[in-house]
Amino acid sequence: MRPKATIRLLRERVKRALGGGARAQRVLVLGAVLGLDGADKGAVSAMAGPLKHAFSIGNTEIGLLATVVAVVGAVFTIPVGALTDRVRRNRLLAFSTMLWVTATALSGCAPSYLWLLASRAALGAVSATSGPTIASLIGDYFPVRDRARTYGTVLAGELAGAGLGFAVSGTVGSALGWRFAFWWLVIPGVLLVRAVWRLPEPVRGSQGSTDGERRPGSEGMSPHEDRGGDEGAPRGRDPAGKAVEASGVTADEDLVLREDPRGFPLWRAVGRILRVRTNLVLIIASSLGYFFFAGLRSFATLFTTHQYGVSTSVASLLVLVVGAGALAGVLTGGRVADRLLGRRRPNARVLVPTVCLLAVPVFAAPAIHSTTLLVALPLLISALVLLGAVNPPLDAARLDIIHPCLWGRAEGVRTVLRTLAEGPAPTLFGWVSSGVFGGPHGLEYTLLVFLLPLIAAGLLGLVALRTYPKDVATAEASARVIRAGGA
Repeated sequence: MRPKATIRLLRERVKRALGGGARAQRVLVLGAVLGLDGADKGAVSAMAGPLKHAFSIGNTEIGLLATVVAVVGAVFTIPVGALTDRVRRNRLLAFSTMLWVTATALSGCAPSYLWLLASRAALGAVSATSGPTIASLIGDYFPVRDRARTYGTVLAGELAGAGLGFAVSGTVGSALGWRFAFWWLVIPGVLLVRAVWRLPEPVRGSQGSTDGERRPGSEGMSPHEDRGGDEGAPRGRDPAGKAVEASGVTADEDLVLREDPRGFPLWRAVGRILRVRTNLVLIIASSLGYFFFAGLRSFATLFTTHQYGVSTSVASLLVLVVGAGALAGVLTGGRVADRLLGRRRPNARVLVPTVCLLAVPVFAAPAIHSTTLLVALPLLISALVLLGAVNPPLDAARLDIIHPCLWGRAEGVRTVLRTLAEGPAPTLFGWVSSGVFGGPHGLEYTLLVFLLPLIAAGLLGLVALRTYPKDVATAEASARVIRAGGA
C-alpha cells in the first residue's frame, strides 16, 4: 500500500474511532494542548541531569522548576476560570497557547538558573488557562453519555505529550544540548495555535446536543444575552442522572440553584462550588493522586538510572514504556465507568477511580523496591495503568455535579486546591530524598513513603460514593429550575 493511501486509511480510522470528523478534530486539538504542556514537563524531567550540571544545582532546585509552574498557575486559575465562563473559550485558549510558546522559547535561552526559574513561572501563569477552558469546552462539545470516555481520550494527550517529552527531549538534549530539549517544542506549539483558533465556540450548556455548535445569531453575544430558553440545561440526559433517578435519590433543596450562576460575583460562585460536598472530596482525592504522579514524573529518569543501573537514554525509553501503561489506563478508565453507568450503576464514575487508587500501591511498592528491571517493569506498568484510569471518570463526575455555567470557575477552584497538594510535590520529593533519607536509596524510600497519599485518596473515594448521587440529582434540579425561569 502506498504511503499516502496508508495515511489516508489511518486518518479515516481515527475519525471513526473518535466519532466523526468534527468530533475527532476537537478531541485531537484539546488533547494536543494538554500534550504540549505534558511534553514540557517531560522535558524538564529528561534534562534533570544536564540541568544539574549546567547550573550546579541539586534535586531540590530541579523539583522547584516544576513546583513554580504549578504554584503560579494556581494563582491565575480562578481569575481565568471566571473569564472562561464569560468570554469565547476558543480565542482565550489560542491566545494562551501563543504565550506558552513564547515562555518555552525563553526557557531554552536561560543563561542562569534564576532566568530559567523566572521563565518557568511565566509558563505557569499561561498554562493556567488550559484547565478551565478545556473542561468547559469538553462539557459543551460532546454528548453527556460519553463524558468520561471523551475526557479520557483528551487526557490521553497529556500523557502522550509527557512520553514524547521524555523521549524526544532526552534524545535531542543528549545530541544537541539541554536548550534544544525546550526549543523543539516551539514548532508544534506554533502549529497548535492555528488549530485552536479555528475551533468553533460552542453554546454554553449544549453538552453535545448540537455537536457543540453555536446557534445562529448567538455569535459574539455576552453570557447574559444568549439565553435561548434551553441554555444551561442538558438536552440529552446523562446516564448518571438516569441511574440516580432510578435509584430514588432526590435533590438537596438547600443547594438547588434558583438563578443563572453566570451573574454571580466570584466569591459567591466559589462558595457555591465548595458547598457541593462530593466536589470537594473528589478534588482532594484527585489532588493526592496528582501529588504522587507529579513527584514521580519529576524524578522518573533519575530514579530509573540509579535503581536499575541503566543509561539516561535507556531510562528515558523505559519511562516512555511505563508511561504507555498510564496512557492505556486513561483511555480505559472512562470507558469502564460509562459502561457501568449504562448498567444502572449510579456511582460508577466514583467507584472506578476509588478501586484503582486503592490498588495502585499493591503493584507500585514492590516495583519501587525491586532492583531487577525484569521484575519491576510489569509491576510499574500495571500501577500506571491503574493510576491513569483514575482521572477521566473523576473529571466527568465533577461535571455531573456542577451546573454548566459554573464549569470554568469550578475547574479554577479545583486547580488551586489541587496545586496546594501537587505543586510542592517535586520540591518535597527532592528534599526528602536528599535531606531526610540521603544516600543511594533516597529516591526509593521517598517514593515508597509517598504511596500513602494514594491510599488516603482511595479512602476519600469511599466517602464520595455516598454523596455523589444526591449531588447529581441537585445539579439536574438546578438546570430544570433555571430553564423554567428562562422560559
